[in-house]
Formats: sequence, C-alpha cells, structure tokens
Amino acid sequence: MISISKTAYYYKPKKPTGDAEIRAYLQALAEKHKRWGFDKMMLKVKMDERPWNHKRVRRVYCELDLNIRIKPRKRIPKGEAKVLLQPIHPNICWSMDFMSDVLYCGRKFRTFNVIDDYNREGLLLEPRYSMPAIKVTQMLDMLIQTRGYPEMIRVDNGAEFTSGCFRDWAIQHKILVHYTQPGKPAQNGFIERFNRTVREDILDMNWFMSLREVKVIAQDWLKTYNIDRPHESLAGLAPVLFAKQREKSLAKYK
Repeated sequence: MISISKTAYYYKPKKPTGDAEIRAYLQALAEKHKRWGFDKMMLKVKMDERPWNHKRVRRVYCELDLNIRIKPRKRIPKGEAKVLLQPIHPNICWSMDFMSDVLYCGRKFRTFNVIDDYNREGLLLEPRYSMPAIKVTQMLDMLIQTRGYPEMIRVDNGAEFTSGCFRDWAIQHKILVHYTQPGKPAQNGFIERFNRTVREDILDMNWFMSLREVKVIAQDWLKTYNIDRPHESLAGLAPVLFAKQREKSLAKYK
C-alpha cells in the first residue's frame, strides 16, 4: 500500500458518456445546412451553450464523415492591397451585387443582393428575370422605408449601377456611391463573401422549377442567415445577435 501513489489510490474511473446527443445535434445541423463545416458547427455549439469539448465534437464529426470538400485555391497574382473597413454603426455603408442562375426549364434569372457592412446582415435577396436600373431603385426605395437611408453604397461597375437613372437616384437621396476598380472584386469583399454563401447554400443546392420557388427558398434562407448562422468575422455570432450585443456594449459607455 505504501508503494501506491496518492493519485492512483484516490482515482475513481469516470463512467463512459454516450455521444448520441452530439450525433443527433450534428446530423441535424448537417441536414439543415449542407455547406457547414466543423468550424461553423462548433461556433453554433458555443452559441447554443452546449457543454461539449471541441475535441469530442471533432471526433464525432469525423466519425459521421461530415467533412465537406474544400475547393483548391486558384493562383492569382498579387495586386495592390486595399483596406476594406468595417463600419462601427449600421446604415453607414451597404454593399450590393448581382448573381445569375437558371431554372429547370433553362430560363435565366438574376438575384439582387444587398448587405449592411456593419454586421454583414442580409438586407435583400430578390430574384427577378430582368433587373434594369429603374427596378433596382424601386427595390431600394422599398428597403429604405424600413431600414432608412445609408450614407454610402459600395458597388462594382455594372451597367445597372453606372446608369444615369441610378446616379440620379443616389444624388436625389444624398447617398455617396463608391465604385470599385474594374477587375478588383476584393474591394467589395463583404458582398462577394455573401454571394459565395448564397451560391453554396441556395443556388447550387436546389433545382428550381419557378421563380416563385426561388423567392420562397431565398427568403427562408435569409432569415436563417441573419438570425441563426454564426460568422467567424463577427466573433462567432449571427448578424442580428452581433448588432444587439454591440448596442449593449456601446450603451454602457454613454
């Protein structure tokens, strides 16, 4: 008895714990969000305040074979570095862009995407068959009725944004339009990252039969994106939750 160490004497084996709850949780996330990887799921685990160690979650994640395929990065020559600043208040800068896809019948459609750079919140994800400048301004007018006017809008050099109709609309509402350099999508990096998520979660995941189906799926996804999807760039929080916590922290210093 004297030769036995103190730690060995007092050690009590722990009962093995099952992973059934973790398996069910991860499988439910993988079924609902097919493009979420381990990092995104782990952020969701923390956001839901689950008492699971990341190593344990990682082990179960690998056992379920939930790893997603990672596309290899393309070799792109380095250009001049541009700083993409994040606003400290909402409605300071919006980023906008278009995406395109086709229906089952082969008819093309486009989506008009708008986000607030402050917390990456998706403000608009509207599919249409045609998207002239007059329709773009009409959709922005409807959005502004609930969100208010932004101080600046960041866009590329597409025909809809360089038209006289859009420029006159921006001048009328005293909105500064910031155009990125041609061939420099990184200067509009916030909306480009949003577009990638839309492509992976919606456009590449569904075979649309009608434009109405695109709109229904897009609106449901946008709610999940803003309320339930954690973002690495927002400290692992969803856009709406990030904005609420930022408001609380700023209120303490007033």
